[in-house]
Amino acid sequence: MSTRIIQFGTSRFLQAHVDLFVHEAREAGQAIGPITIVQVSGAPERAGRVAAFGRPEGYPVIIRGIEAGERVERRIAVTSVDGGLSAEADWARLKALFAADAAFVVSNTGDRGYEVPAGDRSAALLSGRVPASFVGKLTALLHHRWRSQGGPLTVLPCELLNRNGDRLKEAVLSLATDAGADDAFRASVETDILFANTLVDRIVSEPIEPVGAVAEPYALWAIEAKPGLSLPFHHPSVVLTDDLESFERLKLHILNLGHTVLAEIWLREGRAPDETVRALLQDAAIRERLLAVYRQEVVPGFGAHGMADAAKAYVDVTLERFDNPFLDHRVADIAQNHGVKIERRIAAFLAWVAQSGETPPAPILRNLVAAQSDATIETGRAKA
Repeated sequence: MSTRIIQFGTSRFLQAHVDLFVHEAREAGQAIGPITIVQVSGAPERAGRVAAFGRPEGYPVIIRGIEAGERVERRIAVTSVDGGLSAEADWARLKALFAADAAFVVSNTGDRGYEVPAGDRSAALLSGRVPASFVGKLTALLHHRWRSQGGPLTVLPCELLNRNGDRLKEAVLSLATDAGADDAFRASVETDILFANTLVDRIVSEPIEPVGAVAEPYALWAIEAKPGLSLPFHHPSVVLTDDLESFERLKLHILNLGHTVLAEIWLREGRAPDETVRALLQDAAIRERLLAVYRQEVVPGFGAHGMADAAKAYVDVTLERFDNPFLDHRVADIAQNHGVKIERRIAAFLAWVAQSGETPPAPILRNLVAAQSDATIETGRAKA
């Protein structure tokens, strides 16, 4: 029985997260993998990365940071990946592998990864051509697998989207309908393809060329329990949970929210292009501004849902991670897709707090959201 993982996305994050976990599970004797990594876009600058996957010696991941109060640094040669494919250039090979050998699908396609262009929303999606979007590619591959009488499949998306498995399933079913797929295919997606909701957490700060990454010791892959779901492997950083939302809220609205607050300061004050999170927080005034957001606005917001103690503890862990002396996490990287991140990390937090029936004051966060909204309106007017 195959245990192959098809991974959509070549990101450094997955290299130092899921791919590393699978390597360590295999080293411990577990039957999982190998992994085939798929470049979803046709970006030519990533062609070298795709070609580098699957080298017998593996690729390096360096873990640096504070673990149990001690500084650690270790280097691992990750050998769980046996090859890379370009969806654009290797579509026929990918279709054959997906139909015959895939047991699990993992994805990390970015903040806009589930968006589908109009060109994919037609019968042409199932015509054999390469769809433009990740959702289009996955739908076409699932359809090909169904026609080839492939078996059940587990999909474990790692995009930082709330209920990512549910949303990806809905996107696939919607696209299948738009493409005129048979009712039997849509039924098979409902019954044979298990989409899990997951949450990933690890700061991966530096690339190693052409493949590899530097990351912190802390890591988490929380997977929501559901009927029929079994973990693909066991690992200390992989958690099967009945309460995924608590993990999601803490990570999204403390660690990620803090990153976005710092990115806002960095952007508005025109700070050094190569400034890191650690360097930014060495400015005492900026550190105090972030602490004020956490103490006066974020923790009370969690308190409205009975999670104040958990939030305080996670803030402490987050600040320790931000201060990691080994991580050079560039604020410029965090600031990418800044408007989308404000909506998902800050505006969504304020909306969640309001659902509790309480409205703790949050002037800093509300002003940040309002400023982004005003900027979006002005941009729209300029384009009109």
